[in-house]
Amino acid sequence: MTAALTLVSDSTEPLSDRIRRLQAEARSMAREHVAALEGALVSVSRLAAEIADGGEAYPVGARQMARQLIAECEGRAQTLDAILTRTKS
Repeated sequence: MTAALTLVSDSTEPLSDRIRRLQAEARSMAREHVAALEGALVSVSRLAAEIADGGEAYPVGARQMARQLIAECEGRAQTLDAILTRTKS
């Protein structure tokens, strides 16, 4: 089964304006998505810190992995923040 494609247009808006508007909307949504990733990395870093500092209740391997994740997630979140700051438009 093949879906038919049809062009839906608003005759009052020139196609070039519509393209610019949709591109701006896509860029805005992409920025939001990257910001959500940054927030998730910060959350993972906090959770990893809790495990790394959790003492003997956590397996040694899990604590070591958590320590590594702290540094990696914090660094990646800072990088994403710098990218978002640099590319504001």
